[in-house]
Amino acid sequence: MIRLAEAADAERIGELWAEMVAYHAELDAQTFRPAETGAEIYAAGILSRLNDADARVLVVEIKGEVVGFVNGVIANITTEMFKPLRCGLLSDIYLIEGYRRKGIGRQLVERLTFWFRSRGVRGFEWHVSAKNPDALAFWKSIGGETTMLRMRALVPEED
Repeated sequence: MIRLAEAADAERIGELWAEMVAYHAELDAQTFRPAETGAEIYAAGILSRLNDADARVLVVEIKGEVVGFVNGVIANITTEMFKPLRCGLLSDIYLIEGYRRKGIGRQLVERLTFWFRSRGVRGFEWHVSAKNPDALAFWKSIGGETTMLRMRALVPEED
């Protein structure tokens, strides 16, 4: 069952976030380096979003256990040099392994997009690791398209 997150879910969502980051760290250890208290910090952020009219956190609860979540917010995604662009941001989505590829992730995204639409938002964005082929395929399957690429290079050593 997909439902709104509650304060009692925050610690579990923090744990799921830590699982998500550990998975991503296997793909890209340079980018995904959580702080030792990262899960607790994330859980505190979830608590603050529960009362934020421009934020929505949903969880998937099955047999009394929270097995996934999606975290979204509405924000202006441009800097002051550009015209404002009010947009939905899907900051994180995660399902534990046994619940993937069952349509639940798609349902989470749909529920979040229904909320975006109810708030007058017509588009939403997210970040996805270029090194995560399963996630790339998922996002493309729901109509996602690449709009920007984030690149990285090492600074050369001095000779």
